[in-house]
Amino acid sequence: MTAYSLRHHQPGDMGWIVHRKSIIYYQEYGWNETYEAAVARITADFLQNFNPQKERCWIAEQNEKILGSIFLVKQSDSVAKLRMFYIEPEARGMGLGNRLVKDCVEFAKELGYQKIILETASMLLTARHLYQKAGFQLIHEEPRHSFGHDIVVETWELLLTKSEQHSF
Repeated sequence: MTAYSLRHHQPGDMGWIVHRKSIIYYQEYGWNETYEAAVARITADFLQNFNPQKERCWIAEQNEKILGSIFLVKQSDSVAKLRMFYIEPEARGMGLGNRLVKDCVEFAKELGYQKIILETASMLLTARHLYQKAGFQLIHEEPRHSFGHDIVVETWELLLTKSEQHSF
């Protein structure tokens, strides 16, 4: 497989992300159309409120095919939120997930955020592993009925300091 590249979002990317995340999470976890609606709201909010000085979307691609994404969104002046992280099934194992999380964390540090938070589901084991590897800590768990299933929603955080060392 040839190398991938990272770029910022452009017209059409959000629709693609909604489409692919919805299909992948349906195929892999059985999540229903309410997940698609949630992803559509997140991407619409990102575009409508986008602040390029405090936020970013990375699109990973190879030969003009999108392989995944990750967003960093301003939650407050000191807190950023990691969102919309996904990797296409055929691109898993390339180190792309590590790279996206690493670039997201480095960008947050450059902007002076004090911490990054994220929400994920407990069954997303690979993503959880990448978050742990980057230094995120699980701070809250909440059982919920979402996307047609009983799931456990987890909140993770990463405290940012200049001297942090992570094993990406």
